[in-house]
Amino acid sequence: MFVPCERGGGPASSDFKGFTLLMPAVSVGNVGQLAIDLVISTLDMTKVGYFYTDCLVPMVGNNPYATAEENSMELSINAEVYSLPSKKLVVLQIRSPFIKNKYRPFCHTLLSWVKSSKCARVIVLSSSHAYQRDDEQLLGTPLRYLLTPDLEKAVGGLMQELNWKEMEKVAAYPGINDTEKVLHIPGGGITKLLFTESCSKGIQMAVLLKFCSEGDNIPDAFALVNYLNEWLQLIRSEVSASNNSTDTSSQWKIPSSWRLLFGNGLPPALF
Repeated sequence: MFVPCERGGGPASSDFKGFTLLMPAVSVGNVGQLAIDLVISTLDMTKVGYFYTDCLVPMVGNNPYATAEENSMELSINAEVYSLPSKKLVVLQIRSPFIKNKYRPFCHTLLSWVKSSKCARVIVLSSSHAYQRDDEQLLGTPLRYLLTPDLEKAVGGLMQELNWKEMEKVAAYPGINDTEKVLHIPGGGITKLLFTESCSKGIQMAVLLKFCSEGDNIPDAFALVNYLNEWLQLIRSEVSASNNSTDTSSQWKIPSSWRLLFGNGLPPALF
């Protein structure tokens, strides 16, 4: 359930008619959440409310996007909503894992909010275990996309122009029956459930994901947010003179909270 905050302008802020909702899946390497951090920080998005749910592990912390001492003491919780009306963009950031067996209730609540808030479409940033790819998925780029049938009608042609690669279906019973194919997103958390539910409910949803492994996933986050930017053009892409390619990595603003991404350094007393 969306709960507006005072700074967001009150109850009217719950109406995001025509907006694109951008959100992460809590998936391998937390790549989607890191990519969302880059979007919120770079675009200097305003927090307009909270997504109240009992499906996530409770948490509270300081402002992850603090830019000065004055706003560093603001509190943040496990699910918050940010908005940028000039780009018709609303972002849901999720900062804690799901409670066991709470995927489906969260999915139902989220999609109900999407419909009530009149969002035009949803984009989920996710990731999947690199080591569980099949032979076809080992080829080419590690980035993939999925579109629900309703969104396919609207932007399918654009994906072809961008030369993006759709997430492949894999054999349901490898080595036994290779003809029956299913969508499989190992390590993707709520991704598959959200996508299949959106397909059945007629919601326009896209999933952008990257195959990766646990570790330092900052490069994966930059790759995923650059992938998103190819489509939405959130920041301007500049062509590199050296190789005639576009790269926006240096233009994304790293939030202050990333300084603690791997904790503090080793205490000198250990040595």
